[in-house]
Amino acid sequence: MKNTTAEKEAYERMKPGAITVQGFLGDDRRALADIIEADQEAWRRAGADPDEAADFLERLKSLGQKGLGEPTSVDGRWTVTVGDARGLLPCPFHDGAFHKNSIEAVDGTNGARVVYSDLSIHLLRRHRFCQGLGSPFRLDPEVVASMMR
Repeated sequence: MKNTTAEKEAYERMKPGAITVQGFLGDDRRALADIIEADQEAWRRAGADPDEAADFLERLKSLGQKGLGEPTSVDGRWTVTVGDARGLLPCPFHDGAFHKNSIEAVDGTNGARVVYSDLSIHLLRRHRFCQGLGSPFRLDPEVVASMMR
C-alpha cells in the first residue's frame, strides 16, 4: 500500500529521537501504510474491533489510576499499574498532544501483558496505528484481543 504525504511525514516523526528516544517503530522497517494494514487484518483475525480495544484499554487505565502508581487489581482479572510523568507527547500525525504516562496491564488468566500510554490509545483509535514490531508500547492486536475475551 502506498503512503500519503502526511503518512510519510508522520513516519519520519516516528523514528527514534524525533519525538521519543525509542520512537514508535521498534525494529519494523515496513512502510507505515503496510504496518497499519497488517494490524487491521490482525484485528479482523482476532475478532476484535480497534475502537472497542481502545475503550477497553482506556477503562483499564482509568481503574488502574486508583492505585496511585501501585499495581491495582481490576475486576479480579487484570493487574494494572499506571505511572505518570510530567509533560506531553505530541502525536506524530500532528493532531494533538497527550499526557506522558505508562500503563502496564497483565491478564491473570493467560499471562498476556501490554504496555501503553494515552498516546497509544489515541494512535489506535484515531489512526489505527498499533506501533511497529518491537516497539516497547506496541499494542499487539492478538495480545489485546486475548485480554478482552
